[in-house]
Amino acid sequence: MMKSVALMSGGKDSFLSALIAMEQGFEVGLSLTVIPEEDSFMYHVPNAAMASYSAEILGIQWQKVREDRVRETIEGLAQTGYRALIAGAIASSYQKTRLESLCTEMGMCLFTPLWLLDQEKVLNELILRNIRAIIVSASAEGMEEKDIGREIDEEFIEEMKRRSRKVGLNISGEGGEYESFVLGFMKKNIKIVRSEKYWNGQSGHLLIREAHLSNEK
Repeated sequence: MMKSVALMSGGKDSFLSALIAMEQGFEVGLSLTVIPEEDSFMYHVPNAAMASYSAEILGIQWQKVREDRVRETIEGLAQTGYRALIAGAIASSYQKTRLESLCTEMGMCLFTPLWLLDQEKVLNELILRNIRAIIVSASAEGMEEKDIGREIDEEFIEEMKRRSRKVGLNISGEGGEYESFVLGFMKKNIKIVRSEKYWNGQSGHLLIREAHLSNEK
C-alpha cells in the first residue's frame, strides 16, 4: 500500500476523497489540515480547526499546519516515507496545478478522485455513502441566509440545480459559492454544542465554537 497524507479541511470534498482513497487501498497515515490565511484561494477557511473530528471519524491521525508552512511540512512527510497526497479538488485548476507542482518536487503523486467528476454525482455520492454535511459559508449571488447551517440532502441538490439554471451557480460550491462541514458518517456524528451564525445581507458563515464526537444522531 502507498503511504499517503490526506489534505482534509473538514469539508465534504476532502472527506469523500480521503474515504475513496482508503477504499482503493491507499494507506492514509495522516490527515493534514491547513489553517489558512483569511480569504485563502487554496484552502477551506470556515471551521478548519474543527477538522480533527473529520479525521477521527475516519480513524486517521490528525495534524494542523499554517498555510505558510505547508511546503516544508509536505517535504518532511516525503522524507519519512509518504508517497502520495490526497486532495478534494473537483474543478479548480489553480488548486490542482499548485498541488501537482508541489508533489512533483517532493517525489510524490497527487490523488484527486473527484477531479472533473459531474458535480451532481459528487453531491449524490455523499447521500449514497451516508456522509452528512452542512453549509458553513455562502458567498455568491443566489445563495441565501437560510442556506447557512443547512444539510446537503436531496432537496438541497434539487434547489441548487434550479439556482444554477437561473444564475449560473456551481452546484457543488467549487466556484466558492459555499463551503461545507462534515457532521457525520455511518454511525459517528459530530454534535455542535455552541455555534454562531453571521450574515451581512449578501454572504455569511457559521462559526462552530464547540463540538464533540458522538455515536448518536
